[in-house]
Order: sequence, then structure tokens, then C-alpha cells
Amino acid sequence: MKNDRGPIGIFDSGYGGLTILREIRKMMPQYDYLYLGDNARTPYGTRSFDVVYEFTIQAVRYLFKQGCHLVILACNTASAKALRTIQQNDLPRLAPNRRVLGVIRPTVEVIGDISKTHHVGIMATPGTVRSKTYELEIAKLFPDFKVTSEACPMWVPLVENEEYNTPGADYFVKKNIDSLLQQDPQIDSVILGCTHYPLLRDKIRQWMPDNIHVIEQGNYVAQSLKEYLSRHDDMSEHITSEGTIRFLTTEQADVFQAKAAIFMDTAVEAERVFLE
Repeated sequence: MKNDRGPIGIFDSGYGGLTILREIRKMMPQYDYLYLGDNARTPYGTRSFDVVYEFTIQAVRYLFKQGCHLVILACNTASAKALRTIQQNDLPRLAPNRRVLGVIRPTVEVIGDISKTHHVGIMATPGTVRSKTYELEIAKLFPDFKVTSEACPMWVPLVENEEYNTPGADYFVKKNIDSLLQQDPQIDSVILGCTHYPLLRDKIRQWMPDNIHVIEQGNYVAQSLKEYLSRHDDMSEHITSEGTIRFLTTEQADVFQAKAAIFMDTAVEAERVFLE
């Protein structure tokens, strides 16, 4: 058993998944984590389903080879466009005893206790919005809820280019929030359906009406993972527990390190890898 153990894999197309990793590690610091960012090919939000699936399965295979028995797709676009295919088609063939989980379902599960009007807004990348995954998942659990989605194509570039505290960020954040609420003024809860968006938290709170609950994913995903591992001793036994983190990127390591430090609130060391 000792030779068949490894870290929890955390995958994202870029840097946003670091906000998920940060919350997971805060809640479960005892485990080892391996973060993989496909930063050289980001963003995924504007890519087709087929391309996102191909890139994501490459990353999952790589993390499996690194010893990960559990991989979290800390990317809404990958969760929306690739997770179901990987779970249903690839895992039974490639690794039936390993698991790949996403970030959408844990986020959706909490809104039943949060929304009073049953009118929910989704702010996400164009790819996630086009997939309608949030609408489908919410309909399964809360069929009487009305869901309105707003694509925010400029929000990720604002974060990735460190422009999230500029007047330009004010313009785009206000524009998208106004557009969402014009579509449905009864919205009382808004899901931030992209892991980059917590860095825009101050701007979002500035332009979002005070009566609207803003749902960030990190804490909910971390809590869901903790509960999952408590129910699956067989999986937790496959996870090493030295409290370490390794960072891998498909971008140049120094570029990743500079930007990742913003998301992690501390300096990080990374190594470059190539996916195929």
C-alpha cells in the first residue's frame, strides 16, 4: 500500500485553481498536493469542447503518472466540458480505482440553503456559460430555481494581467453585473463560476447590490472534498500525508512563480513540464 500512494492532484488551465488549492490546503493541511497549471495553453474558456477535453485528459493522465489517485479539476471550464466524459468513458478504461472530481457540483449543492427567491445568477467564462452545465446541475437538485447566466470574457484576462484593481476592472465588472441583474432583477444569489474571480472580490462587492449573496467556490469545494474523503477511506488511504505542495506548469517556471505568488499569498517554486 505504501508504494501505491501519492498526492492529491489539482488541475487548472491557468492560475485560478490556486484559489481552490489554497482553501483545500487550509482545511486539510495534512495531505500532499500536486498542482498542475496548463498556463501555456490558457485560457480554456474560449476553446471548443473537444479541445478542452483533449487538454484536460492529457493533464489527468500526467497527474495519474505522478501517483495521484484523486484529481480535482479546479477549473470550471474543464469541469463543464470534460469531467463527465472523463468520469464515464476514460476512468473505467484507464484507471477504474482512481477518481476525478470537479468544482461545479459542490458549488451548486449549497445554493438551496442560500437563495430565498430561488433566482440565481451565474457569472463565468463564455465556455462555461455555453456549456449550460450550471443550469443542468441546478435543475437536477432544485428544479424550481430560475438560473440566469452572464458570460464575462474580460474578467480572466484582467486577473491574469494583474489589472484587477484598475479602473478598467471597474468598467467590465460593473458592465457584467448590470447586464446580469437587468435580465432578472429577482436574483438574490450569484455564483462566481470561475476560480479566477475571487481576485476581483473587491470590485464585485463594490458593484454588486448589498442584498445579493456572492458565492465563491473555494471553501465549498474544500468542504465537499473533506466530506468525500471522510466517506471514502479507501481513497484517503492512497493519499500521502507529509503536508507538502509541488507546483508544475506548462509555462516557463519563473513566469508562473511570479503570478502564482499573487494567488497563494506566498512565494512558490515551480517546475516546467510538457503535456502530450
